[in-house]
Amino acid sequence: MSNTQEAIHLLEDRLKELLSNYEFLKEENRILFENNARLQRLLQEKEQELNTKEEKLNLLKIAKTIEGSNENTRETKLKINALVREIDKCIKLLST
Repeated sequence: MSNTQEAIHLLEDRLKELLSNYEFLKEENRILFENNARLQRLLQEKEQELNTKEEKLNLLKIAKTIEGSNENTRETKLKINALVREIDKCIKLLST
């Protein structure tokens, strides 16, 4: 009978340990999910910021070319042509 009681106590101790580990891992998982969500939001903010900066850079390049700089003339002409084509498409869609 002593063996049975020892086995039960051992089983109880292991069960308590498993429950403790479960609670710890559950809390750690919650924290990791929160961190992941925070980092995802931060990444989206940084991507938006990068896109904004790239747009500003492109506008600055166009402005410099229009100002008289010969460095990006070809790029500017291509960008203006692309913008004109896009405007033409919009006009066609509005007129139909």
